Amino acid sequence: MVNKKYMKKLLIGIIVLSIAACGPSKDEQAQDDFENQLAADSTQSKGPEISPEVISAIIESIPSPLEISVLLKESGTKYDISILNASNNTSKYNSNYSKALNLGIYGTDLGYTNIYAQNQDGLDYMSSIKSMADGLNIGQFFDIETIGKLATNSNNLDSLLLVTTQNFNAINTYLQEQDRSHLSVLLLAGGWLEAMHITCQVSSKNPSNKELQEKIGEQKIILENIVLLLSFYSESFPDIAAFMIDILELQASFDTIEITTIYKESTMEIVDGIMVIHDNSESNVNITDANVEEIKNVTAKIRSKIIS
Repeated sequence: MVNKKYMKKLLIGIIVLSIAACGPSKDEQAQDDFENQLAADSTQSKGPEISPEVISAIIESIPSPLEISVLLKESGTKYDISILNASNNTSKYNSNYSKALNLGIYGTDLGYTNIYAQNQDGLDYMSSIKSMADGLNIGQFFDIETIGKLATNSNNLDSLLLVTTQNFNAINTYLQEQDRSHLSVLLLAGGWLEAMHITCQVSSKNPSNKELQEKIGEQKIILENIVLLLSFYSESFPDIAAFMIDILELQASFDTIEITTIYKESTMEIVDGIMVIHDNSESNVNITDANVEEIKNVTAKIRSKIIS
């Protein structure tokens, strides 16, 4: 039984960012609401579009790459840049599809360098992020000077999370207005996949660390939401349809993992003038070394296609 001590929510005005995985008991209702919203969105005459509220709901259920990086560091794992996507790979990504996925991946990699205070590497990834964002015509949403300062100071974790979330919300709204909301989904999926890749690589080398294994197992619920998002666009975009085939293979590797949740009332406190909500629920994840190995291999295969 693991208490979710790493799990918290930052409430800034009406923006709620959950930076860790929700338990199944909460996700059942959230998923029903999500499916209903998808059905409503699909009736719009404007074409495929997901409302900002739906995207926000999915963000709430997805663990922040920064939070996962904290867990890796606190497990005693050493910094290893070789498990990241090389920051000089940007010239390989010519389509909007590959740019969006790799923008998400580079966002996760930036978080990883931030946690380990690898400032120069962080600046290199900021340059990569700027390049990908410019290529998607969303570079105006990235204040590189501000984010760069935050990214090179691990004490600014909460601030970096907030700025990143605000940027994503603005980007998602803009892309919807431009009838390109599918790129938001790819950005989100790329960031999540990279976090999975990093966590699996580390966990496979540290099989005695059950907390890392449980963090991987918890992603079963998250992946269901990502599949729903992708399915909404798979008929309209061949690249997403192909990507979804790979993601469904990854989803199948979670089939034998069982998750049970004990709900405990959330608590609140004020930290630096910001209301923080702590999710005190506990999850029991039944996952084996073999599960981790299979998930690691499938994740690596999908990721290799994206970054090559």
